[in-house]
Amino acid sequence: MLLRAVCLSSESTALQAPTCVHSIGAGLCQHCQTCELLPAQVLMAWEVLCFVEVALLCICVPPSAPQHFPVALANGAPAARPVAVSEGSVMMAGDAAEGHRVAVCCWSSSGEAESFKEQGNAYYAKKDYNEAYNYYTKAIDTCPNNASYYGNRAATLMMLGRFREALGDAQQSVRLDDSFVRGHLREGKCHLSLGNAMAASRCFQRVLELDHKNTQAQQELKNASTVLEYEKIAEADFEKRDFRKVVFCMDRALEFAPACHRFKILKAECLALLGRYPEAQSVASDILRMDSTNADALYVRGLCLYYEDCIEKAVQFFVQALRMAPDHEKACLACRNAKALKAKKEDGNKAFKEGNYKLAYELYTEALGIDPNNIKTNAKLYCNRGTVNSKLRKLEEAIDDCTNAVKLDETYIKAYLRRAQCYMDTEQYEDAVRDYEKVYQTEKTKEHKQLLKNAQMELKKSKRKDYYKILGVDKNASEDEIKKAYRKRALMHHPDRHSGASAEVQKEEEKKFKEVGEAFTILSDPKKKARYDSGQDLEEDGLNMGDFDANNIFKAFFGGPGGFSFEASGPGNFFFQFG
Repeated sequence: MLLRAVCLSSESTALQAPTCVHSIGAGLCQHCQTCELLPAQVLMAWEVLCFVEVALLCICVPPSAPQHFPVALANGAPAARPVAVSEGSVMMAGDAAEGHRVAVCCWSSSGEAESFKEQGNAYYAKKDYNEAYNYYTKAIDTCPNNASYYGNRAATLMMLGRFREALGDAQQSVRLDDSFVRGHLREGKCHLSLGNAMAASRCFQRVLELDHKNTQAQQELKNASTVLEYEKIAEADFEKRDFRKVVFCMDRALEFAPACHRFKILKAECLALLGRYPEAQSVASDILRMDSTNADALYVRGLCLYYEDCIEKAVQFFVQALRMAPDHEKACLACRNAKALKAKKEDGNKAFKEGNYKLAYELYTEALGIDPNNIKTNAKLYCNRGTVNSKLRKLEEAIDDCTNAVKLDETYIKAYLRRAQCYMDTEQYEDAVRDYEKVYQTEKTKEHKQLLKNAQMELKKSKRKDYYKILGVDKNASEDEIKKAYRKRALMHHPDRHSGASAEVQKEEEKKFKEVGEAFTILSDPKKKARYDSGQDLEEDGLNMGDFDANNIFKAFFGGPGGFSFEASGPGNFFFQFG
């Protein structure tokens, strides 16, 4: 810093070099004895000017001197450019010789700073923003009171996506010059990019106060209003649990506020609640790469793991989020729910393995009430409870539980398999085939193929006459049990027994009598029975049941013609008489 008092006599009209130099505060100029500078007042001027880091020259100037003129420094080096002369009455007090005026000459390194700025501008035009940033920084270091230098660096930082740093520079530029329109615009743009639409609106309004026709400020003010509206809608929709609409609003808002972590976090949280975990994790991870201590991002990362049933890892993220922000309510609640859910599920699994199905059912039911938003874990809990119900032979309840499981997670193979088995056990073969087809389309294993084949076979068999059911016997009935069943049913439905009934009843009983004969014909023959049990089409094997005569089977079974007769012992009463 050069600080000297310089007196130029009236003869020094060229003003090329000072005729005398002395330290400020020395009192009288040793050359002309005419310029008296009062130390206290000079000190005041020094305090003002050293803030802007300039070299100070106190000059006794003749009346004819212009307001701007070239001057040499005390060391003989020329100033970089013409400097302004400020009247002594403005900058400092002092007595000048008659016909002279006391002036303060401020020489700075602004020429060098301007050179740095121009180089920064050149790199900015080439889109080499890192080099532009470096030169604007040099300009600021050289002359830190120039608003435009901060404004230019703010613009560069914005292009580099460093909006928070750019905001600081833009704010400094308008502190130095409140009428700097571009500074206010850039501050507003930074606020908007960071998601602070209210602060951005204030900046754009200030621009319009300075320049009411500024079209950029008018448009940016509309953009800020749009962001505020999307925020308002998203807040209401989040309360309604309309997470898809919240994601839509945040996507629109982020078009104007690409650097807003708050909008990104809200979007990620809603994506997690919608089950779109990879997308949610990607958003949270991007934020954590920039700020590893962001409690909201840590919470969302944990939430994704929690909803993917990775509960232990989720708890670690929730705990880390709470370290960063001990009052984080959502992380606290999620951590508590995760621990409770893990404990209940494990207790239910333990009770099931021990065969205590009633207790297991109760524990799984309690676990299902902890967090309805945890889709994957709840799907597993429903399937587990369905397995318990199947063990308790509550098959319809088991089917309902498995149905709830696949509603929550359409890819949950285990739930489809459990429900399909319950359908098989309740002879709902079409539903069983549908579930096994779903499983086989997803996982084409030999085991799944065989299960599907079995279900299809049972479905085919179910559409034929059920000869076991017609005779009223079990599928594992012995030959004697089949004969006894035929005897009973044949006599029950024989047409002669119903000869006094209405035509409609006679027709129905004749049909049943024929079916009983069919059933006995098939089930009493080991080969035919085996083919029937395997699901083969009996007509393809040459058995035309349409030509079947039930009376012949009846006669053969009861000993032929004359072997028996129906006689009435009273109205509606018959007995058999065998010959």
